[in-house]
Amino acid sequence: GIFTKAADVGADLVGKVEEDFPEDDVRNPATIADNVGDNVGDVAGMGADLFSSFVGSIIASSILGYSQHGQVGIALPFWISMSGIICAIIGMMTIRTKEGATMHELLNVLRRGMFTAAILEMGCMAIIIQVLNMDWRLFFCLLIGLSAGILISFWSEYFTSGAYPPTRRIAASGIFGPGNVVIEGLSVGSFSVIGPVFIIASTIIAVRALSGSAFGIALASTGMLSTLGITLATDAYGPVADNAGGIAEMAHMPEHVRHNTDTLDALGNTTAAVGKGFAVGSAVLTAVSLLTTYTVRVGIVDTLDPINDRFFIPGVLVGAMLPYAFAALTMGAVAKAAGAVVVEVRRQLNTIPGLREGLPDAKADHTTCVSMVTGAALYEMIPPAALVILSPLIFGIGLGPEMLAGVLLGAITSGFVLGGMMNAAGGAWDNAKKLNEKDGQKGSFKHKSTVVGDTVGDPFKDTSGPAINIQIKLMSYISVVLVPVFKQQVDFWWVALIIIGVVLLVTPLYIYCCPAGLKSEDREKVFEAKSGDISPAKGPYSGLPTEESKAAVEMTDVAIAEEYAVSQV
Repeated sequence: GIFTKAADVGADLVGKVEEDFPEDDVRNPATIADNVGDNVGDVAGMGADLFSSFVGSIIASSILGYSQHGQVGIALPFWISMSGIICAIIGMMTIRTKEGATMHELLNVLRRGMFTAAILEMGCMAIIIQVLNMDWRLFFCLLIGLSAGILISFWSEYFTSGAYPPTRRIAASGIFGPGNVVIEGLSVGSFSVIGPVFIIASTIIAVRALSGSAFGIALASTGMLSTLGITLATDAYGPVADNAGGIAEMAHMPEHVRHNTDTLDALGNTTAAVGKGFAVGSAVLTAVSLLTTYTVRVGIVDTLDPINDRFFIPGVLVGAMLPYAFAALTMGAVAKAAGAVVVEVRRQLNTIPGLREGLPDAKADHTTCVSMVTGAALYEMIPPAALVILSPLIFGIGLGPEMLAGVLLGAITSGFVLGGMMNAAGGAWDNAKKLNEKDGQKGSFKHKSTVVGDTVGDPFKDTSGPAINIQIKLMSYISVVLVPVFKQQVDFWWVALIIIGVVLLVTPLYIYCCPAGLKSEDREKVFEAKSGDISPAKGPYSGLPTEESKAAVEMTDVAIAEEYAVSQV
């Protein structure tokens, strides 16, 4: 996530905002890093996220199922998951379209594949319940989970697709400037979490009532993820279409080719947002199942009093803060790494003769940008990863299993809402920009305003939002695995102090090893430079206003006013 968005934001800030290069222009030294990053983030990263949810739901269902139903309780989630893989493959085979299809038609084609897989899986669920001779109420738990996943997908699609009002509203607000685009996007993202919250809350209430235990929640998670194959395929579809557009641009292919790839790319943004909404919902159900498993294994399921326990409510408050701290670290990591990319891209454009003009012999050094972003991403990954891994250890060992139960509950609750908001807002900003490009407004003030919104949304939807899912699951995994340690917490509370001490000792070494381009002094050079390799060659930040630039600003204001008047007519 850090890799893909550092390259993307760095490439956009110089290429689009400062130089007015087209998307994926071969003159931009960060273009290849951006295309590599699409695969790293939306294929490998999201694949790892959903795979961990898939495995986590099976593990939670198996542990809780064995305690209530014996061996068949273990078999059920495995059989459901295996049948879902087959149904997803059949569903993918039904996806066909025609030339010149509209966005609505393309969305309907993907829906057809999803519905085919879901209907086949319902039949498989019924057969498996019958063969294993299990209670039919468990079938309805699976069915509710599968339905909840489809509902969340539709809800996410509505708030992120350019075919619906929320994203169109963001695109239209570009006429008022970047600030309005950002505000409108945050509003859309915040509204988008209402549906998934009610869907997941209703799912938990319904399956608990049907099954009478947390086994129903685990089964709902397994049911939701049973057709993961087709969801993951639609999610990976986005970067494939995006890279195809990049290749078309770099190879100077005809305009209609880029138009087709842009249409597919806009659909890919929607499918990616749908996949991310699905990932958030499944992560919450998986994490709730694992939280229940933790309370059972650690022995507090019958003794924990959420209101009167002195550690539980403070734990909830601390846990609710952790996703925000995690998002702050990951967003800051993207900002730093993108800043390093900006410096490198400016340097190459100003020092390689003929690169800015696109002369045939002038070649950008793409390898340097890829290496720089790789090193920056690996370095900046350490603090958020340490936060996720060490927080259950410190609170569980230092303050006890009740404190850790509260921390997990708080992290799941706030992470669900924050991650959902970031995913939807980022996807809507991106598609709003593409709407303005598709309407022939590329290069206009309105389009440049939505480019700023897209730049803000990039780390929202591809770094912090998806990574929060991994945060709440990984904290739950660590808690379940280390239950024997937390049971003996009274004897080993001092270990938490040792962990904190080691972190404090290692921090100066971590700061000392900071790669070039990420240090504070490297960033300050950008602001101190009046000319030279790393200052922008043109644009609003290239110097103090002269009489000519003041006149240009006045002309720009007139053009904006005329554009607004025309849009109102």
